[in-house]
Amino acid sequence: MKGGSGIVTVDFGRSLDDTQRVLESLRYFPKAESLGGIESLCCHPASMTHSSVPKETREAVGITDSLVRFSVGIEAVSDLIADVEQALKG
Repeated sequence: MKGGSGIVTVDFGRSLDDTQRVLESLRYFPKAESLGGIESLCCHPASMTHSSVPKETREAVGITDSLVRFSVGIEAVSDLIADVEQALKG
């Protein structure tokens, strides 16, 4: 991305518990429902913005238990990548 930040959506293909463990391990991507701003943030729709939607309905539109949205901010790209890598390994 050039000239600003963006939203990156990733499906980790993991269980709900494992996905939540990954998110709790992140250092540069705190969880937030609003992804606007200059700082990097993440959102787990299944447990946050779409938690009241039945699982079958969420999955029918592609919102799985392992789907995560990352808002990429102004931090160093190498720090952000290293953060996600350490969370996935943990």
